[in-house]
Parts: sequence; structure tokens; C-alpha cells
Amino acid sequence: MARNRRRWYEWPERWRAFRHVPLRRLWILYTAVFLIFSIIGMFSELMDMGRLPYPITIAIGVICGLDAVLWLFMMNRLPWPTVFLAIALQFAMGPCIGFVARRMELAFRLTSPSPEAGIRFAAIGMLIIAIASYAFFVFFFNVEARETIRISNELELAHGIQKTLVPPISLCTERYELYGVSHPSDKVGGDLVDAVLLPNGDLIAYLADIAGHGLPAGILMGMLKTAAHTALLDATEHEPAASLPALLEKLNRVLPDVKEPQMYATLAAFRLNKDGSAWCAMAASPPVLHWRPCRNTAQLVQSEQFPLGLLPVSGFSGEPIDLRDGDLLVVATDGVLEVCDRSEQEFGMTRLEQSISTASQLPLSEMADSILAKARAFGKQADDQTLLLIRRRS
Repeated sequence: MARNRRRWYEWPERWRAFRHVPLRRLWILYTAVFLIFSIIGMFSELMDMGRLPYPITIAIGVICGLDAVLWLFMMNRLPWPTVFLAIALQFAMGPCIGFVARRMELAFRLTSPSPEAGIRFAAIGMLIIAIASYAFFVFFFNVEARETIRISNELELAHGIQKTLVPPISLCTERYELYGVSHPSDKVGGDLVDAVLLPNGDLIAYLADIAGHGLPAGILMGMLKTAAHTALLDATEHEPAASLPALLEKLNRVLPDVKEPQMYATLAAFRLNKDGSAWCAMAASPPVLHWRPCRNTAQLVQSEQFPLGLLPVSGFSGEPIDLRDGDLLVVATDGVLEVCDRSEQEFGMTRLEQSISTASQLPLSEMADSILAKARAFGKQADDQTLLLIRRRS
């Protein structure tokens, strides 16, 4: 639903590959980078024909290695404006190395080795450091590979739970037929399409969209489904017109205790009675498209109400929907409506209506497939894509 936007002071995502890796594991990579760049100290010894004192050669390597680690830390943990400080430090590197060398020579009265010994020291040092850095790189990749496999297994398990919680739904009553399907953008999504058949033969269907992506949204989605089913246990005790507002009220009270503060849910719910009457209640949901095949026209059903779980508000309301035989109700989440093409134009309600007009006589499952196919042909999927389609039977 809500897209994660990069703040102006953050590095592009592709340059921050290790920002989520804990420092207790990242030290292995820092050590490998430190070692590989400390070879510059040995290289300086070779360029000086082996005449640099050994401690100065080592000091140059340490300074260059720390400089490389600073760049890696900055690009993964600090805002990008700090690059200007790092660039300024590069200009100070030469004078800093010269100052350290002079101070060490005076403090320890260092003498230059013979050229042969100095070159041999640099060559052996480069070999040892290269092998050590390679070992640390391999160690780091092995640790991360194990972590990646563990996360992948957990995501596969979560994906299985997702399919159990949000399977395609296809129901048919005396007066209505219904179809719902959800395709997450990741292994785990936050969209939910569900329907509950009440003991008296009435049907309640709803489509919810959790703000965010991935596992946190998927967990909250599962909690919302459980809360909704619990809230609907006594739905037959309410007047039909009051059952949906009561559902929204209960969900809005329950969700704040089981979610992070910034998370919330939008929801569109329908009560479809066995006598043919219908009600709708919405909480910050995208508009419902009401298609009338007898007139080949569509109208939008909208309701300005707060999302669920965000604010301690009450007074949710619903409204009746005048459905005639053959009429369609179509609800699509932002993952369908906000698909963008290369010119950044959105799929939107207009294209959704056009997709329905060319497929209105198809079975609901085929109509859903047609809408999703056109959305994916229009642009790349960036969010969970979920549809709920309701048709009043003749």
C-alpha cells in the first residue's frame, strides 16, 4: 500500500546493500576491507625501493585500511552528505602520513633497511595480507550465505502461511456470486480478501490492505482476519445496516494493541443478504466500482472515513447499494490502481473500468485474471495486487 520512499539525504538503495546487516556480523567484512587496502603500505615500500622503515610501512597500511573502512561505513550507515567530509579527509591523507612518518622517525630513531630486505619485506607482507583478506571475505560470505538460507526458509514458510490465510475465494449464494484473489509483491503480503457466510444465509465479504510490505504487514493481516472473524460471530444479531459499521468499530479498537504505531489498514466491506439487498462500509479504501451492464456504465462508490487502527475514532457508517440483476461491484487495491507505466502514468480507475467493460460477461475468475493481466502489461507490479468481484445473480 504505502511505498517506501528514499529520503533526500540517504544513499540510493543499491549502494546500501549491507545497511541491515548487524555490526556484529559486519566486522568480518570491515576486517577484510581493512586488510586489502592496507596493502597500499607495502606498495609504498616497493615504490620507495625498499628504503622505508618497517614501522612506517605498517603505519601507512593501517591509515589506508582505516580510510577504506570509513568509506564503507559511511556508504552503509551515514547520510550521503558525509561524503564531503570523507573527500576532505582524502586531501589530508598525504600530510597526515608524512606527519606520522616524521614523528615516528624522531621518536623511535628509525633507520632504513637495505633495499633488498625492504623489497622482500613488502613482497612477503603483500602475500600474507592478500591471503588473510581473502580468508575474511570467504568467512563473511559463508556467514551471510547461511543467514540468507535461513531467511529464505522462513520466508518460504511465511509464504505457505500466506497462501493458507489468503487463498482465492469463490462463493455462490442464491442471489450473489463472489470471487477474490490476492497476489503479493513479495513472499508475504499485507492484502486480505475474505468472505464469511452467516448462519442465516447472508454473506459478508471484505477486502483489506495493510500499510507497508513484507512480514510485518503479513502478520498484521493475519491478526486482522482473526479479529474480523471473531467480530462477525454475532453479526446476525445486528440489524443488517448496522453490522458493517460495528465490524469497523471493533477492528479499529483491536488493531492499535497489536501493531506498530505507523501501521494501519484500509478496508471495504459488503453485506450481501439472501433477499438481494446489499450494504457497503469503507475505511479509507479506494473507491468501489459499480458496473451496470444494462446501461454499460459505471459509477464510483466512495466514503470518506478514517483508516483502521490509526486513530481512536468512532462513528463509522455504511450505506445501502442499489444492485440490480447482473450488476457488478469491483474493488481493487493500490497495487492494481497505482501500477505505473514508463511515463509514470497510473493504471487508475479509468483503465479499470475499461478492463471491466470488455470482460463484464466473463465468469468472475476469468474477469479477475483479465484485469490483473492488463495491469501487469501496463507496468511492473510494485505492491500487492488484490481484487474482490461481486455479481448479483438474475
